[in-house]
Amino acid sequence: MFRHCAMFRWKPEVSDEQKSAISAGLDALVPLATSYVHGPDAAVNEGNWDYVVMAEFDSVEHYRIYADDDGHQTLINDLIKPAISDRAAIQLEF
Repeated sequence: MFRHCAMFRWKPEVSDEQKSAISAGLDALVPLATSYVHGPDAAVNEGNWDYVVMAEFDSVEHYRIYADDDGHQTLINDLIKPAISDRAAIQLEF
């Protein structure tokens, strides 16, 4: 199994409409993942990141297909990058 986790910090000026568009775009990427969850921080602790994407794949190869997908890359370049001030990511093979 292979897990991918990405966290974002929104720019202060990002609108709720932009956040909704990103969420909808992420929903469209689900087919390759065996488990796929994304959403805003629950605001239980201060200092957390604003948004997280957690995806699980059967293999590294399936993750790479997801990561390199044209639709995924368009979402990143057109909607996500302009809306975030910071990103952190990690992948875990288990």
